[in-house]
Amino acid sequence: MISRISPLNGRKPTRTELANFENGTVDDIICPDPWLLIVGINPGLWTAAVNAPFAAPSNRFWPSLHQSGLLPYRIDATAGLKPEDEAMVINNGIGLTNLVNRATAKASELSRVELAKGGERLRKVVGELRPDVVAVLGITAFRDAFDEPKAQLGQQFDDDASSRYLGTGELWVLPQPSGLNAHATMPVLVEWWKRVEARRKK
Repeated sequence: MISRISPLNGRKPTRTELANFENGTVDDIICPDPWLLIVGINPGLWTAAVNAPFAAPSNRFWPSLHQSGLLPYRIDATAGLKPEDEAMVINNGIGLTNLVNRATAKASELSRVELAKGGERLRKVVGELRPDVVAVLGITAFRDAFDEPKAQLGQQFDDDASSRYLGTGELWVLPQPSGLNAHATMPVLVEWWKRVEARRKK
């Protein structure tokens, strides 16, 4: 069984505790043979507090994955990620990582240098895991990480209109699912995930 240690031993953080987790980290979800590698920008404070990806109660990530059909049930990671939930994600061929593994209250607190280094690290991770699809969540961070100032949401294409790849993975950029992103409503996120799922090799 997967062992993931939560700094708070399975309870939710209080609002006053969150600041203690600035610059904290979160463990990746390592799928040995992923069809999909999901890439967050960086951990939020709540995520670092419980060592679980996208754990903040306002984050739409886990609900949107369930509603889109990518996962069979909705994960509640607000107090940490249960071993059986992490195993379910892996068994569905999905892995998770971040461009930068440093917790901040807002992703905008990251520097362009950090994001560029994160892009370099992601190339190495993709080379090791060899996913079929790579989905980066956050257009502004993607532009900085890969020096692509004109990039838009959705599937990425090269100048000759062919699908762009990061290593083995067809490259997509989706909206950041944080509750701070008012544009990424649940229906919007679900539709994007359905488009990604359609690229899954049968």
